[in-house]
Amino acid sequence: MTRRLAKAVGLFVAVLLLAVIGVGAAAYYLNTPSPGIPREGGVFKIAPGETLSGVAARLEEQRLVRSALFLKAIGRVSGRESSLKSGYYRIHSRDATTDILSLLVTGYQEQVKLTIPEGWTLKRIARYVEQKEIASEEDFLEAAHSPELLKEFGVPADSLEGYLFPDTYYFPKGYPAYGVAEEMVNTFFRRLEELAPEAMEWDRKELHRTLILASIVEREYRRREEAPLIASVFYNRLRHNIGLESCATLAYIITDVQDKPHPEFLTVEDKRIDSPYNTYKWAGLPPGPIANPGLVALEAALHPPKTGYYYFVLKNPATGAHYFSEDLQEHNWAKYNYLKRAAPGG
Repeated sequence: MTRRLAKAVGLFVAVLLLAVIGVGAAAYYLNTPSPGIPREGGVFKIAPGETLSGVAARLEEQRLVRSALFLKAIGRVSGRESSLKSGYYRIHSRDATTDILSLLVTGYQEQVKLTIPEGWTLKRIARYVEQKEIASEEDFLEAAHSPELLKEFGVPADSLEGYLFPDTYYFPKGYPAYGVAEEMVNTFFRRLEELAPEAMEWDRKELHRTLILASIVEREYRRREEAPLIASVFYNRLRHNIGLESCATLAYIITDVQDKPHPEFLTVEDKRIDSPYNTYKWAGLPPGPIANPGLVALEAALHPPKTGYYYFVLKNPATGAHYFSEDLQEHNWAKYNYLKRAAPGG
């Protein structure tokens, strides 16, 4: 090899080495965590069917990665460009681009268990969602009043009260409140379709009225087998334009409309509260659900038995059993009988 050729080869190797070092340095830099990631981390959503190219562009736009081109390159080189899984992901401030790609490919999401009991109200659910550090109470309430969500599900009201199905859910911390509410309403309609497929074809206003009644039944019954009987009482009273006189509606006014503590007992003054939810003062249904009912109350409201009952009174506080009456005279007798028995020395 001549000296000139050796010199040329040496120069080529040096340039190649510098190029490799330069590419390596650039790759190292582009892979480092983006300074745009908030200290508390960020939440990123992948919709079903999204491509790596679109996801990479949004990640760069939100300053969660330094370079969309670099993310696409490592995705293609590693053969994972078609392996993204939809969902919500929490990206931490220390996450490199390769870490983020692995996260989106594995589909791993830190899950928080969220169990919503039957009969909880929108406000109580919102507080619990915040306690579990999933979304803030304020954001959840805003989502539950979102015109977009109400329109999406055809809800003829100004909130999703009643449609937030009581169930156990799993969400990552920092999950958008809109997504939490949306999942709960989706679950409501899935369970409704399983329970009563015909109800899915109803006019949404008719379904809403049934849901209002189901919410009252939910807050009144304690024994599963009595829920249909309680529903029948309310339907009989509605047909004859008799006030429902539900204590549960008064409790809703006090706790959720007036934001006061739950009363130990209801007074005569409470029954005079001027509110459209006061079923002692006004006949017919209140303007909206007073809770989020579960399957038992929904089934009772959707398929009530035909009875002659117009009244019920608690006869056993320990078991939650009620006495059902067909007329006022029998009802007054039952009230006297059971209240006397419950009184000290009775």
